[in-house]
Amino acid sequence: MIFNLQHTDSESSARAGSIHTDHGVIETPIFMPVGTIGSVKAINQSQLKNEIDAHIILGNTYHLYLRPGTSVLEEAGGLHQFIGWDRPILTDSGGYQVYSLAEKRKLTEEGAKFQSHIDGSRHLFTPENVMDIQRQIGADIIMAFDECPPYPSTYEYARNSMHLTHRWLDRCIERFDNTEPLYGYEQVLFPILQGSSFKDLRKESAEFIANKNCFGNAIGGLSVGEPHEVMYELTELVCEILPKEKPRYLMGVGTPANILECIALGVDMFDCVMPTRNGRNGTIFTEEGMINIKNKKWEKDFSPLDATLLPQYSKAYIRHLFMAGEMLGPQLASLQNLSIYLTLVKQARQRIIDGSFVSWKNVMVQKLNRKL
Repeated sequence: MIFNLQHTDSESSARAGSIHTDHGVIETPIFMPVGTIGSVKAINQSQLKNEIDAHIILGNTYHLYLRPGTSVLEEAGGLHQFIGWDRPILTDSGGYQVYSLAEKRKLTEEGAKFQSHIDGSRHLFTPENVMDIQRQIGADIIMAFDECPPYPSTYEYARNSMHLTHRWLDRCIERFDNTEPLYGYEQVLFPILQGSSFKDLRKESAEFIANKNCFGNAIGGLSVGEPHEVMYELTELVCEILPKEKPRYLMGVGTPANILECIALGVDMFDCVMPTRNGRNGTIFTEEGMINIKNKKWEKDFSPLDATLLPQYSKAYIRHLFMAGEMLGPQLASLQNLSIYLTLVKQARQRIIDGSFVSWKNVMVQKLNRKL
């Protein structure tokens, strides 16, 4: 697997590059639709490929481990074969999901003991078995097992959590290096940087994971409740430390405007459930701003929701679908939102290449933040 850094913006830290995997090329900056249990909610694989041209999607170790289970995935030949997807996949390690089970989990040096949110059964994730599970899932890019501290955290908690994540990382790397892919194609490991909202801890964690010389590096523990200004400040800080020749992945971020701002700070890869989650609830992103399609103001607006992607569907019609409880409404809204995210990162890439990124980004951020 190879990362080529092709262009760097002269007015910001924005970059354009490409990640070459055995399942295809990922052009960066990239947004990765979240397919937690092997399905991007309300969007089928043909739409992901042919309508919005998703270069890569995500799966989640915690959820896929619980169902359908690794024995099913391994017998199917891995997640690619199981879901009928021939492009790259990234799997999160499940650390964030274990974090979200605060009342149902216990952290020790060994790992994380937790109860399933499905049936209450008890399980143990360790750095070693999380590597094994991700080998069985078969994603092209897999993540180290980490602890994501809550926001806000005390300094002592954040420091202890970061050091635990670092010790777990060493065990992840050892297990990863001593095992082989199961399905005949290469997998690479990304460490995850932590440190909560404390600059010195973020700096220490960035230096620690940079020294591990893995294929790429991930920034975790942001977009968990901290102000956007803090997220930007910490992202800028760690991007100055993380190696320029390796891809940088900001986990779980964010709004379209967040993504453009963080591209300017040097981030290459993003994921977030927001486009599909918001779409299912009636919030639709456009290049001119955000629409709450359930508002009565759209009841007789017969202009197209999006003249490019969905020219045949008016705002009034999509509102009608939501108000009638018809599933096509959330499906179209989710498709529109993912299309905007993918279109924005493609436009950002082109603007980085042609030298007009910053001026374009500043205009787009203002538009994207508007409520229509």
